[in-house]
Amino acid sequence: MLPADAVLRLAGFRDGLYRCLTRRGDALFELGDAVLCEDRPVADLAHLSLVPEFGRGHGALYDGLNAGRVDIGRLRRAVAGLPLPSWPDGRIRLAADVSAWLRPGAETSGGRMFCYVKGRGRNAGQMIPGWPYSFVCALGPGASSWALLLDAARIGPQDDETELAAAQLREVVERLAAAGHWKDGDPDIIIALDAGYNATRLAWLLDGLPVMLVVRVRSDRVFYGPAPSRHEGRAGRPPRHGTPVACADPATWDGAQVRLDAGSARYGPLAVTAWHRVHQQLTRQSSGWEDHQGPLPVIEGTLIRLAATSQAAGYQPLEPMWLWSPDPAATPAEITALWQAYLRRFDLEHAFRFIKSRLGWNKPLLRDPATADRWTWLIIACYAQLWLARTIAAAIRMPWQPAIPAAVMTPGRVRAGFRHARQMTGTPASTAKPGTPGPGRPKGSRNKTTAPRQPVGKRNLRPATIRRNASKTGKAAHETDRLNGKL
Repeated sequence: MLPADAVLRLAGFRDGLYRCLTRRGDALFELGDAVLCEDRPVADLAHLSLVPEFGRGHGALYDGLNAGRVDIGRLRRAVAGLPLPSWPDGRIRLAADVSAWLRPGAETSGGRMFCYVKGRGRNAGQMIPGWPYSFVCALGPGASSWALLLDAARIGPQDDETELAAAQLREVVERLAAAGHWKDGDPDIIIALDAGYNATRLAWLLDGLPVMLVVRVRSDRVFYGPAPSRHEGRAGRPPRHGTPVACADPATWDGAQVRLDAGSARYGPLAVTAWHRVHQQLTRQSSGWEDHQGPLPVIEGTLIRLAATSQAAGYQPLEPMWLWSPDPAATPAEITALWQAYLRRFDLEHAFRFIKSRLGWNKPLLRDPATADRWTWLIIACYAQLWLARTIAAAIRMPWQPAIPAAVMTPGRVRAGFRHARQMTGTPASTAKPGTPGPGRPKGSRNKTTAPRQPVGKRNLRPATIRRNASKTGKAAHETDRLNGKL
């Protein structure tokens, strides 16, 4: 894309973003520009009011976040219309994962949940209160620091994570189809997910969608082949499960239908083994199947084992991993596309690190979850503008920086030159009007309004537990009102 075309596309997206900010739009739009034009990593909100691109005071900054309004549905459609990373086969690859905005000391913030945080040594596997967000991104080929963020949804204490992920992925695919990225006759969209997702239930919820899942499964899982035919005259119910394939038992691996020798530029030679028509045995105690009506389904798919054949010098180590896809008879070409897409899923971690450490997604100390949602989508819009400004930033560089093509520009390098891109595209925001600040709280007075303390929710609660917790919350609120003299 030529720089002139990139300028027009970026200017068009910025105009569309401004129309999505339906209240306090000028303050919110300039806040996004301040995030993009800040020379240092964003550490707090107050210092963003000192960036020249934010032409208002710090009071307008907080007022824009707290009292502003973002048409998230319209912004979702605008992000879905962005040019996606192109693959040689023209296929779309998506990835989804959960990232936590930790808020351990925010006792007055609602909607918090216990989020798993990986640690080291004695602190491994901590559970810290925070806001978990489910992100969906578009993946690109080759080594890259980009993963185009397409959607984000906050997971609440009453939400079922699998149902929320299925609804989120379905809406993203529908928006991509409406934007013209996918049409009838195109190959199915590949969606790569990590081991924290319920692969079988997600495949059941996404049935009928033109997608092909590839989900990592734990190395202690057991899958079963197709049920054997019932012998004539034998009493009892017909069998539903065939020969087991235990991921932890090599003695059960003899029935593999596909064996491939592959290679990776990062991990070296790889051995790929696949089993067709294998499924997981479901019970009424399995997560998400407690209230299923009728007999439990048998969802067959392809089980893939990916392992490095040797730890040669110059390659990174790769532990054997197991992947499952709900395609019962995946061809060798499809198997190769599946495991390669899963390895590219780790690009999403680069996006998480960038929006946290550079754009400051998890740095503001916000109280209201709705305000956190507005800030999250403002960060996604900022990341989308960096994606569109790659060609412009490649043409604008410091004298000591080498010239590199737009295809290998990193998000940090684009952000360093975004101030010049902003000057080329202009801003639809109105100039701030001079005003007189209000008197504020009288000097020496105290804030007598105490914010209520909010409980921290838990994940994967059963329906009976949800009803019991709701009853306890109602009783606690009643007792608080009684002590405060409201009853």
